[in-house]
Amino acid sequence: MTTRIHEILKKYPSELLAEWIGAMTAGGVRRDALMKEAELREQCAEFLRLLTQATEHGNLTDITGSSFTPAREMLERLSRSRSLQGFSPAETATFIFSFKQPLFDRLRSEYASQPLVANEEMWGGTLLLDKLGLYTTEVHQRAREEVIMRQQQEMMELSTPVVQLWDRIVCLPLIGTLDSGRTQTVMETLLQRIVETGAEIAIIDITGVPTVDTLTAQHLIKTVTATRLMGAECVISGIRPQIAQTIVHLGVDLAGVVTKSSVAGAFNWALKRLHQSVSVPGQRTPGKA
Repeated sequence: MTTRIHEILKKYPSELLAEWIGAMTAGGVRRDALMKEAELREQCAEFLRLLTQATEHGNLTDITGSSFTPAREMLERLSRSRSLQGFSPAETATFIFSFKQPLFDRLRSEYASQPLVANEEMWGGTLLLDKLGLYTTEVHQRAREEVIMRQQQEMMELSTPVVQLWDRIVCLPLIGTLDSGRTQTVMETLLQRIVETGAEIAIIDITGVPTVDTLTAQHLIKTVTATRLMGAECVISGIRPQIAQTIVHLGVDLAGVVTKSSVAGAFNWALKRLHQSVSVPGQRTPGKA
């Protein structure tokens, strides 16, 4: 059975569209700086068309049904787009909520002689539009979370560069907290770089790591172990006095790992290990004129 809301949507599409846009303008919902009026009008017209189709068979309670699939897909595209454009979740949901005023005004006008019928239809319309509005909020939030996760992943990749310092020597400077997810990225990046460069010594610099706890130390040991399995030796540099005391206090065993206080010290050790040295052209020998 068709509902009276469907009949109103089908009978007054252009009037509802104009009144809806007018309501958004009067309520300050429109953001002309983020979206042009032509785009907003197109979105409103598409939603009205899909809502009319969805309510044709009287379904006003279950927006997860197949009849509402096109409308949900449209609102998902709209919510994701508005998330990227800078709209807030509340502003995105208000796009739907603001349609109540023109719809309810039409219901009251059409059924002025039947107030009980009008009230019943407005209650059904409230439930329907509230569900659709909340759906846009959920999609908007998921889109924001996906963007944040992608940015975090990109920042993680950027914060774990492996630099080739010298022939057969690479360095991985770590900045920030070293958790399980980042450890996996660090290991994969370092091991891949070792294969690409044929490095025999890898320097892991933790100068930029604020604190070292038991979990962080375990992650470092795993990275060192993985590096050794690739046939390369590993040096940990950036061991500050506070970190050294913390490692001793935690009882973490780094006896089999070479540690240095700075990258310079680790690099010097690596050169000696590879029987190499760095000399400055034209440097005078001490004691000679």
